[in-house]
Amino acid sequence: MPGCAPPRCAARPAHTLSGVPATRTWTAPPLYDLRSNLRVLRRGPYDPCYRTEGDAVWRATRTPAGPATLRITADAATACVRAEAWGPGGEWSLERLPALLGAEDDPSVFVPHHRLTREAHRRHPGLRLPRTGLVMEALIPSVLEQKVTTHEAHRAWRLLVRRYGEPAPGPQENLYVMPDARTWCRIPSWEWHRAGVDNKRSATVIRAAQRAPRLEEAASMELAAAMRRLQLIPGIGPWTAAETLQRSNGDPDALTVGDLHLPGIIGYSLTGARDTDDAGMLELLAPYEGQRHRAARLILLAGRAPARRQPRFPVGDIARL
Repeated sequence: MPGCAPPRCAARPAHTLSGVPATRTWTAPPLYDLRSNLRVLRRGPYDPCYRTEGDAVWRATRTPAGPATLRITADAATACVRAEAWGPGGEWSLERLPALLGAEDDPSVFVPHHRLTREAHRRHPGLRLPRTGLVMEALIPSVLEQKVTTHEAHRAWRLLVRRYGEPAPGPQENLYVMPDARTWCRIPSWEWHRAGVDNKRSATVIRAAQRAPRLEEAASMELAAAMRRLQLIPGIGPWTAAETLQRSNGDPDALTVGDLHLPGIIGYSLTGARDTDDAGMLELLAPYEGQRHRAARLILLAGRAPARRQPRFPVGDIARL
């Protein structure tokens, strides 16, 4: 494919505000898996900001320059990844395309310390951690996911974005850009309630939106400083901060602590123990310091998990209360 000679990206300016998209290409590393690497940015199968269609990934986002839509495809034969962009934020998105695709991630520094991580690292050589450079688009859905099922959180995200976001620029229908910070602050309490979001989580989203410019600065910070910055907001703890920075910063050490299932999966996968807690998980992953999030991703990709001992709790619907 033209424009895909390594090692640099090629860009062609175009009118992102019109029907003609701007484009950019990037030469991917061997065995790069576009859909698998970007899947962590998707909030459920019906995410209004993310869609897969054939071999293409569609992503709608709100950048500092405004809304943008990206259509990204990968050609395995030529290792060429091609992106088309629409909207006022299109050029911003294309400028940061390599980081989004994981070009700033270096898996070669990862040293396996367990047979399972060694095998997973070998079986997934194309794994790269994406870096969006956008904090709020990762933070808000992470807040919605606090202490509820993923089904409930994804439903809330879908309803709120479709109602208060805006149609994404470009030709893809039913794709939406999430609301801006001011709009998040203006959502009425009954609409949060209708979406199944309790007062604690909605208040956290509003507090974060009120301080959006300061929180966005965390995208360029080192992990420790970025974690501290996010946790200055009441209602944002280590779990939410890590889930955010995994995506906005692509940080390989942003391990999720406080998760209901992750410690058990890590413990079972590495030792066979079924009752591993956060402290035990941190001890097991201590040899991977600096790469603990990558180690956890590889363990999850290995697909080992303990059988559930208890039935799921029924999903509550606060909108009916």
